[in-house]
Amino acid sequence: MLIRSVEKFLRQHEMAATKFGRLAAHDPRFVLDLRMGREPRDRTEQRIRGFMAGFEAARAQETAHV
Repeated sequence: MLIRSVEKFLRQHEMAATKFGRLAAHDPRFVLDLRMGREPRDRTEQRIRGFMAGFEAARAQETAHV
């Protein structure tokens, strides 16, 4: 389920749900809506998962260069 992945991502990166929504979906209520049962379209889910993967890859690259 997407919400589990998103919640884990939020905890790992200490990111506010509204910030995640703005960055990943251009919708600050996105995570709240997921928490309330929203089921995103497949294309939206792929975009969100891609955002999380890209964010983590960029973070890993930053850490490697420090």
